[in-house]
Amino acid sequence: MNNFENNTRVIDSLSQESALRANRVLRNTYWLLSMTLLFSALMAFVAMSSGAAVLNPILMLVVYIGLLFGINATKNSPMGIVLTFALTGLLGYSLGPILNLYIHQFSNGAELIMMAFGTTGLIFLGLSAVAMSPAKNFNRVGTFCAIGAIVAIVALVLNIFLQIPALGFVISLVFAFISGGFILWQTNAIVRGEETNYILATVNIYVSLFNIFVTLLQIFGAVAGDRD
Repeated sequence: MNNFENNTRVIDSLSQESALRANRVLRNTYWLLSMTLLFSALMAFVAMSSGAAVLNPILMLVVYIGLLFGINATKNSPMGIVLTFALTGLLGYSLGPILNLYIHQFSNGAELIMMAFGTTGLIFLGLSAVAMSPAKNFNRVGTFCAIGAIVAIVALVLNIFLQIPALGFVISLVFAFISGGFILWQTNAIVRGEETNYILATVNIYVSLFNIFVTLLQIFGAVAGDRD
């Protein structure tokens, strides 16, 4: 009987420790995510104010992939945080010319941007709420999204050379759905204690939010944009 009680206490202690660790990772992830979003917004503002041109897509893709590898290699060190800010700053800066394009191309460009921003926030809150239950397991969603992301990236690279607008729009939609799945899987993995590195979790969620925002901006521009 004593052995049973001791084993029960050990199990309860391990469960509490696991829950505390998961909460700590989740808290650190959201803290770093909020900081990178603010930094990204600042870099977008800098690009908009300076009238920066759209970055070369091939160069952008090469630097982006290089930073991802760098972050993965330094995920357990302060350099991982530095590279995370470099990545999110780059994406934020690349967003500046796009936002300027919408503001100048559409009379309601500012409203379209705010609509995309607000909808992205609502999607994030909704997916996070669904993923917060440790009893749910979205690992299959993560696997499906990983395969889909590889296919979409290959299609994206091909379209850089093909320059087919319709294909580019379809790829953006695919990325948006995949990104939603990644947010669902990543958040749930943190809650379940399967993801213990908040730097990688932050990057995954940030990139997903970025993809969703850009896609929504394209959709709202096509559906509700008022051209000057």
